[in-house]
Amino acid sequence: MTEQTAILTATNVTKRFGGLVAVSEFDFDVPKDSIVSIIGPNGAGKTTFFNCISGFYEVDEGTIEFDGNVLNHRSPDMIARTGIGRTYQNIRLFTNMTAIENILVGMEPILHSTWIGAILHTPGTLREEKKAVEDALHWLRFVGLVGKGDFLAKNLPYGDQRRLEIARALAGKPKLLLLDEPTAGMNPMESAEMMRFIRQLRDDLGITILLIEHDMRVVMGISERVTVLDYGMEIAEGTPEEIQRNPRVIEAYLGRGAATGLGAGKAVNA
Repeated sequence: MTEQTAILTATNVTKRFGGLVAVSEFDFDVPKDSIVSIIGPNGAGKTTFFNCISGFYEVDEGTIEFDGNVLNHRSPDMIARTGIGRTYQNIRLFTNMTAIENILVGMEPILHSTWIGAILHTPGTLREEKKAVEDALHWLRFVGLVGKGDFLAKNLPYGDQRRLEIARALAGKPKLLLLDEPTAGMNPMESAEMMRFIRQLRDDLGITILLIEHDMRVVMGISERVTVLDYGMEIAEGTPEEIQRNPRVIEAYLGRGAATGLGAGKAVNA
């Protein structure tokens, strides 16, 4: 697929729910320092695969390896500690906590203080708590939420909630960031700004990005590689230009008649 070193490799990954095969024999690589998208119709298995990576689901067959570590049989918190952060299709902030508090929660994988240190207020714990607040303020600035640290998450506008969720993920200092529909519900201007921001995460922080996205303008404008799932199986993989011209992709999104009528030279615009 690429000469770059893969930071994430999935081999023959299969996930079943009873008689439903949500992901089937999926082989997939994410090159380090890249921006890669997984697309496909609703129910194609995209979020299921994200949940397998992050430990919310255990794969039934196959292996997932990240940065030299096999992720099978690891819990979500253990996987977060290996350097994987994520956001969710439906925003999952702690709505009655402030923006700062949400970011501090995201630091749990990298903090070292124990509950004993917190009770006794040991010097090491106090230093780490002070540094954590400083870092949280840094991430607020980085995502463009300066001055909103004391706002309850539920009182932030939708776009700001999306940014706060990313800030919480960044607080754990991930090497790989999984973004599940980061522009969902955004208008074109907000989506364009999110695209710039995602590039900044990769270019300025050196974070590898894997995203699920339904907005094809975003996918084609930001991705270096695109993989297409349909009914849990990979049907195409390539550059954005190759994907736009792939008849199987057009068929998956628009139906067989559309694929025949459009031919291989037309772009997917679903």
